[in-house]
This record gives sequence, C-alpha cells and structure tokens, in this order.
Amino acid sequence: MLDKEEGEIASKLFAEGFQEIKNSLKVPLNQNFKKLLDYYNDLTGFEETNPNAIMHHFAEMYGPDCEKCGKPYRTEKAMFCPKCGNKRKL
Repeated sequence: MLDKEEGEIASKLFAEGFQEIKNSLKVPLNQNFKKLLDYYNDLTGFEETNPNAIMHHFAEMYGPDCEKCGKPYRTEKAMFCPKCGNKRKL
C-alpha cells in the first residue's frame, strides 16, 4: 500500500503515462507507464505489470486495520471485515 506522498507521486506518473499515450499511439501501453511501473517496483519490490492495479493501492482509499486480523477495512465506515468476519466496534 502506498502512503499519501507515494500516492501523489504515483498519480503524477500515471497522468504522465496518459500524456505519453496522446503523444504516440504506436508505443506499447506498458511502455507509456514505465516510469510508474518502475517507481512502484522500486518501492515495493513487486514487479507490477498493470498500471491500473497500482492506482488501487493507496492506503487512503481504505479504512483502518481490522483489530483481529490486521487487514484493512474496505472503507472508513465499514463495520465488517471481509477477510476474517470481525464485527467492528465504533
């Protein structure tokens, strides 16, 4: 998961990838997003190949970690952990 600062950098690189698409339609899609993919790989050690997948890995998009299993709730207001079934107490 990317924190706020890392997410801002990733978003900027994602936008640059779309700008490169506008400039040249003959380049393979992943080449347009190479900077983003390389940045994510350097941060996480995971060699992601889909730039869209990276945009779903921002910690701010999810709720707090489950008290029981540690996985994040899907939203800030979620009352049920989809991983372990824990019912959250607010």
